Amino acid sequence: MTEEVKIRLRMSMHDAHYAGNLVDGAKMLNLFGDVATELLIRYDGDEGLFRAYSAVEFLAPVNAGDYIEAVGRIVKVGNTSREMEFEAWKVITPSPEFNETAASVLEEPVLVCRAKGTCVTPKNNQRIKHD
Repeated sequence: MTEEVKIRLRMSMHDAHYAGNLVDGAKMLNLFGDVATELLIRYDGDEGLFRAYSAVEFLAPVNAGDYIEAVGRIVKVGNTSREMEFEAWKVITPSPEFNETAASVLEEPVLVCRAKGTCVTPKNNQRIKHD
């Protein structure tokens, strides 16, 4: 329906919330919010509002030092609503077994979170018109 939007971000020690430098799952939802905002700007010319998640699955742990790529797309458009699907993939991870600054690009990215949500752009804020 629309183009994909991707953002990539390194999880820092500041993002670690639990033992073992585990990152709180809410951080993935924060990334999905940023992806949704860009999707709405590209589609409507406005940031819109995130209304609700209809599904969220946390599938693998994320740790400080991991690089996460968050991807989203609009899959259905209503009068003011935009249904979206999101995925977060771990693409790079620290490799402390080599040395404290080593990291490795994963041959196969790891799906760490998947979600579906709905955003709303009020009609009077929709600056880009679609047929």
